[in-house]
Amino acid sequence: MRIKSLIILFSSTVVFSGCNIFKKSDDRKPIARVNDSYLYAEDLKGLVTEGTTKEDSTLIVQNFIKEWATEQLLVDGAQINLSEEKQSNFNKLVGQYKNDLFSKAYLEALVKKNLDTTVSNQEANEYYEANKDVFKLNEELIKFRYIHVDENIIDFNTIKDRFKKFEDEDKTALDSIAIQFKSYSLNDSIWVRMSQVISKIPGVNSENKNQLLKKSNFVQLKDSLGVYLMQVNDVLLRNDTAPLEYVKPTIRQIVINKRKLELIKKLEKDITKDAIKNKEFEIYN
Repeated sequence: MRIKSLIILFSSTVVFSGCNIFKKSDDRKPIARVNDSYLYAEDLKGLVTEGTTKEDSTLIVQNFIKEWATEQLLVDGAQINLSEEKQSNFNKLVGQYKNDLFSKAYLEALVKKNLDTTVSNQEANEYYEANKDVFKLNEELIKFRYIHVDENIIDFNTIKDRFKKFEDEDKTALDSIAIQFKSYSLNDSIWVRMSQVISKIPGVNSENKNQLLKKSNFVQLKDSLGVYLMQVNDVLLRNDTAPLEYVKPTIRQIVINKRKLELIKKLEKDITKDAIKNKEFEIYN
């Protein structure tokens, strides 16, 4: 009888301790439930930004809870009503999507660590020369300098003469009085899109832009906002070959993207090769 009592006591102990072992306790306080799914306060962290009024905060939280509940109800309904085959296909898609996310993130981390992003001038020039036909302009480019001044500015003629001569001493003089200009750009060694000129300089528009599309041309325009002095050094028209310095950022990105694709292929190959070597990957016959 005593042995029987001991057996019963031991069995009871196993049952109750088993409940404690295998049932994970959750001390969190739920704020909403849909069937066996629970929403907790911690799920709302970051939902309401600082400075939001109490009324707006309440509305935001209530809307979030309703949207969560609707989503859970739809998912539960789908699990009950959709065929097992369709659910199995969805689960495969979810698994594949998860694998894709992890694989992409890992490859991107490896690429970031190993990719050489330095493109030398020689490399850019070689790519440019080999692919010149690709780099055709779809809009006009000009190299020019300009000054926008009030028509009553003091010493206008002197400013105009220095602007046209543009020797070193003239540049220095113009820089020293630039605070008097409404706007200006004296860097005439870079290519600028004609559309950008039209958007930045009020005196230039689609009707008079052709005055600027002539090499080594001085242009003076006037409107209600003042006088515009412009000196054009060089011009490239639509369908002309884009200059190297203008497309160099594009070339740099092309070269880096090409390296990236090659590196990804190499990394994938090396990962598989190492896995076979370390007996982490096997194909059974």
